[in-house]
Amino acid sequence: MPDQVYAVFAFIGALAIGLVLIPLLIPMLRRLKFGQQILVQDGPSWHKNKQGTPTMGGIAFIIATTLSFLIFGFKFYSEGEFMLGAGAAGPSVALVVLVFSVLFAMIGFADDMTKIRRKQNGGLTAIQKLIGQGILSVLFIVYIGLLRGWDTSMLLPVFGIRIPLSFFYYVIAMLLISGFVNAVNLTDGVDGLCTTVTLPVALFFCLTGAIMKMSDVSVLAAALLGACASFLVFNGNPAKIMMGDTGSFFLGSMVVGLSFALDMPLVILLVGIVYFLETLSVMIQVTYFKLTHGKRLFKMTPIHHSFELSGYSEWKICFLFGGCSLLACALVMIWVFAYFG
Repeated sequence: MPDQVYAVFAFIGALAIGLVLIPLLIPMLRRLKFGQQILVQDGPSWHKNKQGTPTMGGIAFIIATTLSFLIFGFKFYSEGEFMLGAGAAGPSVALVVLVFSVLFAMIGFADDMTKIRRKQNGGLTAIQKLIGQGILSVLFIVYIGLLRGWDTSMLLPVFGIRIPLSFFYYVIAMLLISGFVNAVNLTDGVDGLCTTVTLPVALFFCLTGAIMKMSDVSVLAAALLGACASFLVFNGNPAKIMMGDTGSFFLGSMVVGLSFALDMPLVILLVGIVYFLETLSVMIQVTYFKLTHGKRLFKMTPIHHSFELSGYSEWKICFLFGGCSLLACALVMIWVFAYFG
């Protein structure tokens, strides 16, 4: 059976698991009173209507992704399929990405639980989260380093050249992992937005993994794609369930982890352009606010809130931002076909 068929099965499996699991999870979260806490400063005033919506729904697509990959990716991770060009023995790089992402999700879970216990939208401190993220990032980078024989070059997407970075490889790797995990978290501010933006990214990694004959990576990305699709059914406006930091941390670490698994970490700057721009809008707003002593460049950040305050519906924002994500992934996919095909 062709390896691509396993990816199709992984997508269908994760989709089915999610569609069954999420309706069971929603009433359970309601009984436990695991509802989202909303602060007016975190979004437009009408977001207060979302108060109490079941959160931590990311648990569902984490389970769906994990089970589907373990079932349909068994052929690949049991054989120890390694990163392209690496001769080191060890577990499948896709399996390591999955473990890495689940551990990141546990930081998000602790953050969500802290918010619920305190009944406010402030969980772990920034320092606590950064320490946890830093430890996991270092462990992941060390594994990747061992797998690649400590090669410190990075492939420059589109140009197709490798840049020797020496020590700066590790600095950039840390910034990419921590930056994009938190960038995906920032994108989760409108019903369905984070999931919609992530769907094309997961599809990109699935197709790229297949083209590069890294079937374990392709199957993992396909499982993520199916899990996100199932979650969007219940997360679209008005959301019946929210992913919480549990889910957004998992998605963030998955997309950046998959870019490392394919040995092209810088590609996340292109296919993850929406996450990047969301974060950039916050950085620009804060800088402008300080330089002008209180003036704002945008109505509200992250930038999706500015669109809301300009009259865009949540569905329209998802369509616009998701479309930008799809376009970016499609353009980079052209290069992947030309370079690796």
